[in-house]
Amino acid sequence: MKQFSTRFSIAVHTLSLIAYTPNECTGDYIAASVNTNPVVIRRITGMLKKAGLVEVRPGVGGASLLKKPEEITLLDIYKAVHVIEDNQLFRFHEDPNKRCPVGRNIESVLQAEMSDAQSAMEQRLAQTTLDQLTAKFE
Repeated sequence: MKQFSTRFSIAVHTLSLIAYTPNECTGDYIAASVNTNPVVIRRITGMLKKAGLVEVRPGVGGASLLKKPEEITLLDIYKAVHVIEDNQLFRFHEDPNKRCPVGRNIESVLQAEMSDAQSAMEQRLAQTTLDQLTAKFE
């Protein structure tokens, strides 16, 4: 089964870390916390910067939030790192047998259900802010 990209969880981790420890957030510090290569963090941070969520300081380095944590939702982060393609979370298999009544109709029948499921998930992500997450850290 294909899973979501890890970009979303890494982006949430990155922004949570910046919100939680704003003065220490260099790329190396974030990479150590995520336990990944700093190149991955630079790529994700670039996406977050493009979305207007972070500012990255050149030279010495480091990142800071451009919005208050209570203004950043999980949906904002989800959209910033392009978890889905063409605004569709669910994909359909290609080229089902059109001579079969199931193959001929499966995409059109399932499309509304999958669209509703995606909307429900996005609505839920919109209800959770970064500060709500960081409040749960010890």
